[in-house]
Amino acid sequence: MAAQNNLSSQPESLGQELALPTMGCGTWAWGNRLLWGYDEGMDPELNQVFNRCVENGVTLFDTGDSYGTGKLKGRSEELLGEFSRGYGGANKDKICLATKLAPYPWRLTKGSIVSAYKGSVERLGRVDLVQLHWSTGNYAPWQEGALLDGLAELYEQGLVGGVGLSNFGAKRLQNIYPRFKERGVPVRTLQVQYSLLSTYPVTELGIKEMCDELGIQLIAYSPLCLGLLTGRYTVDGPKPTGLLRKRLFKQLLPGARSLLATLQVIAEAHGKTMAQTALNWCICKGSIPIPGAKSLVQAEQNIGALGWALSEGEVAELDKAAASVDKVMVQNIFQTR
Repeated sequence: MAAQNNLSSQPESLGQELALPTMGCGTWAWGNRLLWGYDEGMDPELNQVFNRCVENGVTLFDTGDSYGTGKLKGRSEELLGEFSRGYGGANKDKICLATKLAPYPWRLTKGSIVSAYKGSVERLGRVDLVQLHWSTGNYAPWQEGALLDGLAELYEQGLVGGVGLSNFGAKRLQNIYPRFKERGVPVRTLQVQYSLLSTYPVTELGIKEMCDELGIQLIAYSPLCLGLLTGRYTVDGPKPTGLLRKRLFKQLLPGARSLLATLQVIAEAHGKTMAQTALNWCICKGSIPIPGAKSLVQAEQNIGALGWALSEGEVAELDKAAASVDKVMVQNIFQTR
C-alpha cells in the first residue's frame, strides 16, 4: 500500500457533505483473533464481503485505529484500504470509510489526534468520517477538550467529510457540543451500543432526542448483541466459541427467551430471519445499524434487513418485549451519561 505521509494528500471533496446509507458494516472482527478468531486466510472472503456490501448500498464501513489484536493492530484499517482501492463496481463513489481514533492516555494534545489521523490515512488511503472512539468523561474529563479540538481541526482543513463521536451520553454530548458549534464544525454522527438487548442509551439516557435536537445521526453498534439476536443460540442449544461470548450468552439467554420468541414470530410473518428483523428494528428507530460480517453468508443476511419495514405496531411490540427482559447486554464501560 502506498503510504500517504502528508495531510494534503486527501481529496478536496472530503470537505463536502457526507452521504450516509441506511445501514453500514462494522469491521471490529477484521484482525481480532482474541474474540472473533480472525486469521489471514479469511482475507479473500472479507474482500468479497466488502464488495457485496457496496454493491447493495451498504457503503459505510466503520473501523478504528485500535482494531486488531497484538501485532495485527491496525489490520482492519489496512484491509479496508486495500479493498476500497481495489473496488470498481456499483456505488464506488458512495463508499464512506469511517474510523475511530482511540483517546489513549498518551494522546493529550490536538496534535496527537492529527498524528493518529495520519496513521489511519496511511492504512486506509483516506478517511471520510473521523470519530473519537470513546469519551474520557468517566475517568479523565480534562483530557477530552484537546482531542476534540484535533477532530475539529481536521474538518476545518477539509481533510475529512465529517466528525463523529462514540459512547457519549446526552449530558456529555450537550456539554461538549458548543466546542464544535463555536468553530462551525458540524458533528455528523454519534455511535452507541444499541439493540433490542441494549436500549439503555436511548431509553435511559435520552440520546436519540438529543441527537435529533442537534442534527446528529445516531449509529447503532453491536445491533445484533454479538450474535445473540440472530436466533442461532438458545438456552439448551449450542453456544458461540470464545470464552467471553459463551459466558455472556449463558447469562443473557434465559432472560431473553420471551423477547427472542416475539422476534421470531414477527420475523416469520415477514419471511425474514430474526437477525434481519432485529436490524430493521434499529432502522425503524432512526439509527444506522453497523452489524459486522466475516462471511458472505453473514453479509447477505445483513443486506436482507433492507428494502422493507416493520409496522408501527410491530416496533411497539418489540419495544415492549425488550423492556421486559430480565438481564440486558452489559454496557460499554466508557459510555457516559
